[in-house]
Amino acid sequence: MSGSFNDENKASIETIAVHAGEYIDPATRSSSPNLVMSATFAPTAVASFSALELGGYNGHVYGRVSSPTVQQLEEKLAALDGAETCRVFASGIAAAHALIMSRLSSGDHLIFPEVTYVGTAEFARNTLPRFGVEVTFVDTADLQAVEDAIRPNTKMVWLETPANPTMKLADVEAVAALAHSKGVRDVAVDATFCSPIGMRPLELGCDFVVHSLTKYINGHGDAMGGAVLGRKDDMDKMSMEATVHYGGILSPFNAWLILRGAATLPMRMAAHEKSALEVGRFLEGHPAVKRVFYPGLESHPQHDLAKRQMKNFSGMMSFQTHEGGDAIAARMIEELKIVHYAVSLGHHRSLVCWIPSEQILRSTYLFEGDALARWNDYVGDGIFRLSVGVENGADICADLARAL
Repeated sequence: MSGSFNDENKASIETIAVHAGEYIDPATRSSSPNLVMSATFAPTAVASFSALELGGYNGHVYGRVSSPTVQQLEEKLAALDGAETCRVFASGIAAAHALIMSRLSSGDHLIFPEVTYVGTAEFARNTLPRFGVEVTFVDTADLQAVEDAIRPNTKMVWLETPANPTMKLADVEAVAALAHSKGVRDVAVDATFCSPIGMRPLELGCDFVVHSLTKYINGHGDAMGGAVLGRKDDMDKMSMEATVHYGGILSPFNAWLILRGAATLPMRMAAHEKSALEVGRFLEGHPAVKRVFYPGLESHPQHDLAKRQMKNFSGMMSFQTHEGGDAIAARMIEELKIVHYAVSLGHHRSLVCWIPSEQILRSTYLFEGDALARWNDYVGDGIFRLSVGVENGADICADLARAL
């Protein structure tokens, strides 16, 4: 791309967020990224009909393989995460599916967190075994448990940190070093709760990082997307299958919206963290609240790891209440004026939702034994997940007080 920003390594993260992947259009002199919605392109050389045989042709041929606006987003995300390359998809779960299904085959073994985003949890528990992939669920905060689960056929360790919704952390650097020393090929980290501003897992030794772009990177709650980032050689091996054959590609329009959001990511993450610290301390001191889980608070059981591993604590937290969550959730729907009672997270506005244990244990986690005890210790009858937006922290606290 003529005039593209190629000085990422020397620039600050704020400058990278604005300029990486963007350029002044040589034809129109447009300063903002173009929105190119074309599904097909007229090549400048005879190109193969099959995407498998495009060879060295670097231009765009068909939108399922590549397109200009999508490519600009991929370049920006790679620069933000310090990755060699990036591929984007239609949603976060599409990105996770693309990575797992293109790297694992029947007979392979996957180590997976016992608590993670419900979409990937259900995919790992209910879908992967049908395709012959063995899955072991472990407490990935426990390094010994990870080591004990490794087998000769273990090809991937999947981490999510902080975990959704318990906010437990995994020591990415320690797990990556352990897994690779035992011959595990891939360590992948879902870093959606952190964003690239909070943590860069590739710098901690992992092989792939996954983001739901719907969340912090877009930041405005108006576009879905997902991303996988890693080394070029590894990404090239998965790209054809993950995009052309699975087809879960990102719309150029959504890519354009996410490009816009990503430009302000560093400033937004600073605002999220600032308000979240204020809200977390308010909740800790509220008589209706039993326990708060936020990595930025000294009370978090892994606060020292959070300080070592995270450069920004983000706006994600969860909390338990003394009163039943159903009653408080009903009041939230009626009383909250600033915080929206809604699912999702990482938007500029604050969002809160109630996660009842009975429902999620019946449908998603199916725990028993030690795993159930760990869930009950953290979550009890249920937990509120709060995504603190960029509003004034005192205003968010006053709003939550209405329902608590």
